[in-house]
Amino acid sequence: MTFLAPLLLLGLLLVPALVGLYLVAQRRRSRYAVRFTNVDLLANLVPRRPAWRRHLPAAIYLGAVALLVIGLARPVMAVAVPREDATVVLAIDVSGSMKATDVAPTRLGAARDAAKSFIDQLPEGIRVGIVAFASRPVTLVTPTTDHAQLNAALDSLEPVDGTAMGDAMMQVLDIAEQIQAADAAAATPAPSAAAAPGASSAPDATPGPASAGDPGGANDGPTSQPLVAAILLSDGANSVGDVEPLDAAERAADLGVPIYTIALGTAAGEVTVEDPFGQPVTLEVPPDTETLAQIAEITQAAAFDAPTAEDLAAVYDNLESRVGSVEEQQEVTAWLAAAALVLVVVGAGLSALWFGRLP
Repeated sequence: MTFLAPLLLLGLLLVPALVGLYLVAQRRRSRYAVRFTNVDLLANLVPRRPAWRRHLPAAIYLGAVALLVIGLARPVMAVAVPREDATVVLAIDVSGSMKATDVAPTRLGAARDAAKSFIDQLPEGIRVGIVAFASRPVTLVTPTTDHAQLNAALDSLEPVDGTAMGDAMMQVLDIAEQIQAADAAAATPAPSAAAAPGASSAPDATPGPASAGDPGGANDGPTSQPLVAAILLSDGANSVGDVEPLDAAERAADLGVPIYTIALGTAAGEVTVEDPFGQPVTLEVPPDTETLAQIAEITQAAAFDAPTAEDLAAVYDNLESRVGSVEEQQEVTAWLAAAALVLVVVGAGLSALWFGRLP
């Protein structure tokens, strides 16, 4: 916390001064009570002393004074505010291992429900895209604010074979690069009429390798937060595809796109499949937590483990605060003044309740 008028904090010296005056007043009060000529009669008249209750309202008032003085110094602190300019792309594993039931009701069912809840919690202005991947990635929904369309896409998810994690990440990054290019084009002023005929702005609309690798192109100006973020949920290791996940993570780092990863399931997860002869075979399907953690580290994001449906819901709650809001420096004088007013009301109420009078 910082202060726009820090010199006014010297007013906090009033608090110990008021404490001293209060103690002096209490001592004089005690001396007056001792002057009562019949001490036994005094004990009968006041069988119980109010003890700590007598001092609580005064302590509350002193707290209110301290808050008001701090408020006068105009404190500024980081406050989380909803974002309206971001895009989140969900990359959801729909490989056959998502049929495992170690996460109730199934891994895919838990992933679907948690993703719906996550989308509903996001600020209305944030766009969400969905990429599903098994043996190949498929963009189910390009980034949109239409929650009904997103929920319908999530309802359509069905498990199939294969885990092309690296290819899915590349498809997510293609979407991110398009958004970054559109944002850069919108921020570029139109060429003046006096510009030379050969000076076309067209090359600026599509960033080349140099601009694609510039992290500044991925950040919005006011908040310096990524314009696009991705959430990669998977329950297994990369098994097919043309691109290795860590190679895709390097591209994400160049683009300035953080990829938050979720390892869904437990080491005890199993699925039953048919072998080439049509016989059922039980396979262990533990999540590849190591690779997912490396992806998050390379892209400067965070990795999460979700061994249960409750854990998965908690992970999405955490991610909502990361991608759905941004910290801004705001003056909080009004908050402190309101808190001081509440303390005054509470102190007055307690004094009236316990002693039948206001101070």
